[in-house]
Amino acid sequence: MTREEALSFVREYVKNEGLIRHMYSVEAAMRYYAEKFNQDADLWGVTGLLHDFDWEIHPTAEQHPVDGAPLLTAKGVDSVIIRAILSHGDNTGVTRDSLMEKALNACDEITGLITAVALVRPSRSLYDLEPSSVKKKWKDRQFAAGTDRVGMEKAATDFGIDLWEHVGNVIHAMRRIAPELGLTGNIPAQP
Repeated sequence: MTREEALSFVREYVKNEGLIRHMYSVEAAMRYYAEKFNQDADLWGVTGLLHDFDWEIHPTAEQHPVDGAPLLTAKGVDSVIIRAILSHGDNTGVTRDSLMEKALNACDEITGLITAVALVRPSRSLYDLEPSSVKKKWKDRQFAAGTDRVGMEKAATDFGIDLWEHVGNVIHAMRRIAPELGLTGNIPAQP
């Protein structure tokens, strides 16, 4: 499945632009890590782009992503992608065995926290966001209180990367698409 086909599929099921931006963020982070580990960036990117395609139609942990998997199968999505998407749900019973599966789990929720931190900064931008700013907000348990910090930390460990190095990598990946994410803020676009 090409990126264009994946995006068309996503647009068929997802109407919330915030959720689409989240999926773009995960796609960017997955592409970054695929490049870093000499993996197939298109495969990893499409996996990140598709991972939450069914959240609006299956918005519970019991349904998502299990009930979305048959839709992916019917569309002819590669079984490697489907397995990775299933593995990112803790309720599916699908273990995270491959590097791509571990990357997807590590990149998913952390992109939301990074976005939240960027949006409360005076610049409202990724361009001047550093891991230290995320770390400060991390310590404030009232900030983004619904995020699973323990889960994010475990996901980074399982992926084999230090949490704060991971945060820096994901910020860097998201900066590449900051305009699409609406996170340029008041800072001119970076080259």
